[in-house]
Amino acid sequence: MAEWSVGARLVRFRVFLGFALAPLVWWLARPTFRSLWAGTVVAAAGEAVRLWAAGHLQKSREVTASGPYRWCAHPLYAGSALMGAGLAMASARPAPAALILAYLAAALTTAAAREAAFLRRTHGEAYDRYRKGVVDRTRRFSWALAMANREYRAIAGLLAAVGLLALKAARGV
Repeated sequence: MAEWSVGARLVRFRVFLGFALAPLVWWLARPTFRSLWAGTVVAAAGEAVRLWAAGHLQKSREVTASGPYRWCAHPLYAGSALMGAGLAMASARPAPAALILAYLAAALTTAAAREAAFLRRTHGEAYDRYRKGVVDRTRRFSWALAMANREYRAIAGLLAAVGLLALKAARGV
């Protein structure tokens, strides 16, 4: 039986919710080329972290401990947070920035907590060893794995968001 708590719903529909909030964020945003440049640099760094993580991750098959997982338990979420912070900067207004940051805080903290519980339940001792830093970290980055993890969707989403903000900045509205 599927769990239908608020947290479970938020995790399940977080991508949809992000896309649903995007038009409101775009409407409220007043990007300038300066804010767009600065925000894009931060967002691109976030996507780089996500790409690096996706190139190491074997979802649901193991506890991944290589690449950025050596330093961060949830580098995909950390990268998403950086991307969101960059888009908040690019929007150049407090209201869209607040919406983005509130969404990220709710969605990513809930997802990270649920993921940690899943990994502990599924992998038990291996997850506990990982959290203590006692693991083999020899896997190399794989573009094929990053694409199998569908990271191209996050890249496309970031490019679309930056492109739409750039159009708005060019129009000066």
